[in-house]
Amino acid sequence: MSGFPEEFFYKLYFTPAQLASYLKATKHTLRIAEESDVAEVIFEFAYNALIKYGITLIAQNGYRVRSVPGHHVQIIEKLSDLLGEKEIKDIGNKMRKIRNFDLYGGGILITHKNAIGYLKFVQSIFKFGSGL
Repeated sequence: MSGFPEEFFYKLYFTPAQLASYLKATKHTLRIAEESDVAEVIFEFAYNALIKYGITLIAQNGYRVRSVPGHHVQIIEKLSDLLGEKEIKDIGNKMRKIRNFDLYGGGILITHKNAIGYLKFVQSIFKFGSGL
């Protein structure tokens, strides 16, 4: 993905305080995942932290995400592009599909081991991107 397609993003100036607020919210969400013992909570909050981090990096580049169908796919792809890591797109989309099946497909059971694996993946993205 190159650029910021208009159907998913629009140009917007963010103040340093707004950007700091986005990052603070991302950290808070990640902390909930890290402090939980419930596999579903770990997974859901790790996924939400991934999306929030993408939104934060997109905002740092002067764009706001439009809340339209497919925007999570676009956030994950843009996060992958901005950090130059294809694995983010692959694993992030796998997480998105698991989350969607859980919401719309009758639910799934995620093991604690798998939830921790996804959490570690999300934590590695933050360390790689120096965002948290």
